[in-house]
Amino acid sequence: MTRPSAAPNATGSGASDRFDPGPAATSDQTNEGHQGVPEAGSPDADGRRGPTVPISAGRAKHRAPASDDGRFEQVLESLRTQIRDLRFAQGLPGADEGEALQSDLLAQLSDYVLPRVRRPDIPLLIAVAGSTGAGKSTLVNSLVGEQVTTTGVRRPTTNSPVLACNPADVDWFSESHFIPSLPRVRQQGLAMPGKDGMLVLAASDAMPPGVALLDTPDVDSAVAAHHEFASKFLDAADLWVFVTTSTRYADARVWEFLQVARDRDTSLAVVLSRVPRKGHQQLLDHFGAMLEANGLGNATRFAISETDQISGEHFTSNVADPVRDYLADVAGEDEQRDRVSRRTFIGVIDSFAERVPELIRCVEGQIELSRELGTAVDEAYAGAARRIDSALGDGSLLRGTLLARWHEVAASGELAKSLKMRSKRSRKAKAQQAESGQRVGSLEGAVRDSLEALVVAASERASDDIEDRWRTVSGGGDLVAEALDKPGSGMLAQQVRQEIAEWQREIAEMTAERGATKRSVARFVTFDHDVVALVLIIDLLGYERSQSGGGAHAAEPTGPSPQRLLKGLFGAPSLRSMGATARDNLRARIEGLLQRERVPFDAVLASAGVPSEDAAVQLYQAKYNLEISR
Repeated sequence: MTRPSAAPNATGSGASDRFDPGPAATSDQTNEGHQGVPEAGSPDADGRRGPTVPISAGRAKHRAPASDDGRFEQVLESLRTQIRDLRFAQGLPGADEGEALQSDLLAQLSDYVLPRVRRPDIPLLIAVAGSTGAGKSTLVNSLVGEQVTTTGVRRPTTNSPVLACNPADVDWFSESHFIPSLPRVRQQGLAMPGKDGMLVLAASDAMPPGVALLDTPDVDSAVAAHHEFASKFLDAADLWVFVTTSTRYADARVWEFLQVARDRDTSLAVVLSRVPRKGHQQLLDHFGAMLEANGLGNATRFAISETDQISGEHFTSNVADPVRDYLADVAGEDEQRDRVSRRTFIGVIDSFAERVPELIRCVEGQIELSRELGTAVDEAYAGAARRIDSALGDGSLLRGTLLARWHEVAASGELAKSLKMRSKRSRKAKAQQAESGQRVGSLEGAVRDSLEALVVAASERASDDIEDRWRTVSGGGDLVAEALDKPGSGMLAQQVRQEIAEWQREIAEMTAERGATKRSVARFVTFDHDVVALVLIIDLLGYERSQSGGGAHAAEPTGPSPQRLLKGLFGAPSLRSMGATARDNLRARIEGLLQRERVPFDAVLASAGVPSEDAAVQLYQAKYNLEISR
């Protein structure tokens, strides 16, 4: 991990590893007797400060890295487009992390990187950030030399960020250039707080051209929105002045932000405020040790002792002079200004080498999760199709009511009577035919009931299997609930009965067509095609196998077997052909039913917002293009 290089202090040398109580690092006269920095102006009788030392007296602005005739900008635009167009499935693992990374990268590309590539004369933005009650607003007012932001005992005070700049630069910080999504208002007269979520632009002649100071919300505020504002503005800044107190410097939230500065190699200065005189050096040593341990040992450091030298909204003595002198040195010369801004810019670009792959991992994770959920659907319904196909051929359906109805029809001799000589039928024959029709109707109903039960049971098991597997994923239960709530669920039984009825009619039509071609038979007999269709269906359902296999499915033959009747009528080759056609037709119908049953699951996955399959590849390509274009 890259460690920041030493930033210059007010005297132009690198800051020491410890908080030096001498002139370059502190504003008070310490217990050790070192003299503090001389006052920039003595307080008047009313407590107001005299003339202040400006941060910079020059107009020069920092220069961003060259855009290489626009090619670098195009690469960055392409990366931003790829990131912007990403979407994540809400509620599924990786969504929250992915959206946070996406938002962070987009904000920094849009609000910091691209503006500095497009324009080399952007004002140097110095963000003053830190802990609640650290005195950031007081420090900002003192650095500017007049009140531009409000302070107070109520915490958090800064409910809206305040940006102080020279009137010549205020237009650049308008909506069209600086963080366009954030509403803003121009301050008129005495500094007043803006509304939450609104940037206050404070134009002040006390600010030198080309430099802006930003008073940000507290990073550890009890208001969550303040954290987001602080992050947004720090992402857009060239230099961070991070202010924390002697009582809060060890807080986890403080170090989260400082570690971001470390990881991005951001130009950074830290100010430890409200340092008590008792244990002064021990506290500075401890904070310095924490900076060292977190890879920030070379950060420029300042200490502000506990003081009552505050009048109104700013310090009344030389308290802020070391920080002001440091910023004057940073912002005063082109070369130094370029060094600060370029370091931060390059650090941000370098950070994309790790941050973009983190985003890609979230994308790939959701894509892989989507594949797993889709595979669960595929496997569940493939298993249902296999179970149905097996039951259709092994004779397992020929039990219970269906087998009993078949035995009734077979034992009555009515199957043989389905072949009738062409002659008029007697009243007795018609009565027998009516009775036969009832038994055949019962057999037909039993066939439909058995096939319906088979398909419904297999489909329900598939649905249960999907639910079990999806619920193992965080957020999968919500997807299941949404799928089962889709219109049309619960209609399977009715759809199965319709398909089976149509299948039986097609078999009857096929037997009629095949029988008509056997002219030698057709001269002497007529077909009851509905009965013949039922006989063929019983044969297709594995009657011969159920009889020859023994066990629970076996039963004493009652009447001729389906194959014997059908072979005598159609012949073995024609029977095999009709059987294959009918079987394929049934499988296709069942497959269609299962496909309709899985539609809600597929639809939920398709609408969940999972990243597209090629999103990760495009991000990798955009990252690679950025690396080779630098």
